[in-house]
Amino acid sequence: MRIMISADMEGATGVTWTGDVVPGTEQWQRFRRLFTGDVNACVAGLVAGGASEVIVNEAHSSQRNLLLEDLHPGARLLTGRHKPLSMMQGVDSGVDGVVFLGYHTGAGAPGVLAHTYLENSITGVWLDGVHASEGRLNAALAAEHGVPVLLVTGDDLTCADASAYAPHAELVAVKECVSRYAAVCLPPAVAHARITEAATTAMAAAGRSDGAVSAHRIEVEFDATHLADAAAVVPTVELTSTRRVAFGAASMTEAMKAFKVVTHIAAGAIEGIYG
Repeated sequence: MRIMISADMEGATGVTWTGDVVPGTEQWQRFRRLFTGDVNACVAGLVAGGASEVIVNEAHSSQRNLLLEDLHPGARLLTGRHKPLSMMQGVDSGVDGVVFLGYHTGAGAPGVLAHTYLENSITGVWLDGVHASEGRLNAALAAEHGVPVLLVTGDDLTCADASAYAPHAELVAVKECVSRYAAVCLPPAVAHARITEAATTAMAAAGRSDGAVSAHRIEVEFDATHLADAAAVVPTVELTSTRRVAFGAASMTEAMKAFKVVTHIAAGAIEGIYG
């Protein structure tokens, strides 16, 4: 069994604020170790549950956060940016299951460091009319390739979100949300033990299905009109209100590629502290 881990950082053990996850800060250096510990705990569980190969795809920011020198020997690391499927690179390579590790809730929702792709300029994303976190978007992409979501880790609200889009997945809350920048956190040893146990159990659900390709529609709402205007320059993207754009695609794979373009264009239109 080949398993993929999509590893984000905002939902990692102990993370509660910007400095914990911004590359180059002192706090980031500290939390890289805790993040790597979460990943290693997951790999240990997956291997114990029967995984023959584990590929870890870095999914946060620079996508160069995990410490390769400390990585569990049972895994390989896909690190670096500019991957066609970004957070889900490798889901189309014949893997038998995917883990969403260190995930968070979506833009416009409560949760520790909640956002969807852009940290603070997107106020909401909808997939086929349903409010969507990165987890929901990525689960739809995995389903298209017949890949089950086996395990989701993050704060308690992330786990509640995951129970709707991946109802059969194991869930591990490594912290309890108090506010966007505060949480009650488990000690790493406790969090890691729970992740390992859940990952071992989750392997019972591993196994690809045929999947199914279907059309999807994504809507994105920004906090400023000029960001929506910038995104609407992209062909197939329509301006549906002063701060919202929408687009359709024949498959979830194409929808996520288009979403990546929209967010990059919008990010490039942000001007200093005024956004």
